[in-house]
Amino acid sequence: MQNNQMKHVIRGAWILSLSTLIAKILSAVYRVPFQNMVGDTGFYVYQQIYPIYGLGMTFALSGFPVFISKVVAETDDPLEQKAVTRQSIVILTWLSWVIFGLLQFGAQSIANWMADPELVSLIQVVAYMFLTMPVLASARGYFQGTFDMVKTATSQVTEQLVRVAVILVAAWLSLRERWSPYQMGAVAMGGAFLGGIVAILTLWRPYARAFKGAPKANASPMSYRTLGRRFLVEGGSIAMFSAMLFFLQLVDSFTVKRGLTAAGVLEPVAKSLKGIYDRGQPLVQLGLVVATALATTLLPSMTSTLQRRRMGQFAQTGGILIHLSLGVSTAATAGLIILMPAINTLLFGDTAGTLALQIYCLSIILVAMINAYNSVLQSLDQYRTTTIALAVGIVIKIVTNQALVMQYGTVGASASTVLSLGVILNIVYLAVPSSVKMRGALRIFLPRLGASTLGMIALVAASVYWLPLTGRLSAITITILGVVVGVISFIVLATLFRVFTIREVLAIPAGRTFLKWLNRHHNSTTTH
Repeated sequence: MQNNQMKHVIRGAWILSLSTLIAKILSAVYRVPFQNMVGDTGFYVYQQIYPIYGLGMTFALSGFPVFISKVVAETDDPLEQKAVTRQSIVILTWLSWVIFGLLQFGAQSIANWMADPELVSLIQVVAYMFLTMPVLASARGYFQGTFDMVKTATSQVTEQLVRVAVILVAAWLSLRERWSPYQMGAVAMGGAFLGGIVAILTLWRPYARAFKGAPKANASPMSYRTLGRRFLVEGGSIAMFSAMLFFLQLVDSFTVKRGLTAAGVLEPVAKSLKGIYDRGQPLVQLGLVVATALATTLLPSMTSTLQRRRMGQFAQTGGILIHLSLGVSTAATAGLIILMPAINTLLFGDTAGTLALQIYCLSIILVAMINAYNSVLQSLDQYRTTTIALAVGIVIKIVTNQALVMQYGTVGASASTVLSLGVILNIVYLAVPSSVKMRGALRIFLPRLGASTLGMIALVAASVYWLPLTGRLSAITITILGVVVGVISFIVLATLFRVFTIREVLAIPAGRTFLKWLNRHHNSTTTH
C-alpha cells in the first residue's frame, strides 16, 4: 500500500514537473524574440512589473494551492474536502479584491517608488490577474490534494501558452505601430489576465463535475474563523515562500535602477542595464523546474504519512526530496555557470552582464534547498521559523541591495540576492528535524555530489573551450555540445560515485529502465 502510494505521488510529481518544464521553457523562449524586438529598455519596462505578475501567478499555482491541498489531504471525507475548498474560494475572493484595489488605486505611488512614473498603466493592467486567483488556486488545490495532478498541469500549460502569445503579439504590434515601451508593456501585461481566464475555462468542467451536488461551504468541519487563521499563518507562509524569488526581484524593481542612477549612471543606460540584469530570471526559473515540482507535489504525501503516524516513511520521503533537489539543482547551476557566455549570446545576442548572471544562478541551489527543507517543516506545521527566515532574508535584500548596486552595479544586486537566500537557507536548515537530516546524510552525499559536479565541469570545459564564441551560430554549437557532454558525464559520474540510492533512482523518470540497463551492462562486463 505504501509503495503504491509512493509510486502514485512520484508519478504525479513528474507529471506536474513536466508541465512546469513546458511552462518554464515557454517563459524563457518567448523572451528571446521579445527582447530582440523591444530591446533592453523595453525588456526593462516589462521586467519591472513582472515580479508583481509573478506573485499573483505563484499564489494561484503553487502557493495557496499547496496549502489548500494540505487541508484537503487532512481529511478522508470527500464531502468535507469539497466544503473546505468552497470556503477557500470565499476567503481568496476577499483577498484578491483587496490586492486588486491596492494595485489599482496605489499604482501611481508604486511607480514613483520604482523611480519611473510611466509604469502606472502596467501596474493597473496586471492588477486584473489577481481576480482570477480564487477559482484557480482553489480548484488546483483540491485536485492536488486528491493526487490528481493532470488537471493542474493542463491549466498551467494553457495559461502560459495564452500569455506568451499575447506578449509576442504586443511586441510585434509595438514595432509595426511604433508604440512606446510603456504602451507595449501595458498590452503585454494584459496576457496575464487573459491567460488566467483561459486557465479557469480549462478547469471549469472537471471542477463543476466534481462539485455537482457537493455540500455548501457551511458544511465544512472548520469555521471561517479557523480556516481564515490558517490561511493567514500557514497559507501565507507557503504562498510567500513559493513567491520568494519574486519578492527579492520586486526589491530589485524598487532599488536597482535607483541605485544605478544614484551612482551617476544616465537614466537611459540604467534602464538598459536593469534589462540586461533581468535576463537571469528565466534562466533561474528553468533550473528550478524539477526541484520545485517535487517539493510542491510531495507535500500532500508527507502530510498523509504524518496523519498515519508513519514517521519513518516521512523521514525517508524527506531524505529523497533533499537528495533529488540538491543533486538536480547543483548540476543545473554548474552547467548554466560554465556555459553562461554562450547561453547569454544564444538567447539575447551578446555577453553583456555575464558575471552578474553567473552569480545570480547560484540562487538555483539555494532556492531548491530552501523549498525542500521548507516542505518538510510545512508538513510538520512549523511555520513560524520559516516565516521569520523569509522576513530576515527580505530585510537583508532591502538593506544591502541599493548600496551594493551603487558600488558594484548589477553584480552587487546578484550578490545581495545570493546573500539573502543563504541566510534564509541557514535559518530553515536549523529548524529541520534531526531524523530528516540523518536521512539526508549530507556528510556522505555532498562529497560524492561535489566530485561528480567537478568532473562534469572539467569535461564540459574541455569540450567547448577550443570553440570560439563569435555569434549566435557558434553559441548554438557550444551550448548543445556543452549540455550533451554535461548530462552524460554527470549521469556517468553520479553512477560511479553512487550519488543516489536505488530508491532515489527509481523515483526519477526512466530510473527503473536505467537500472535494468546498468545491471545488464554490469553482468555482460563481468561475463567477458
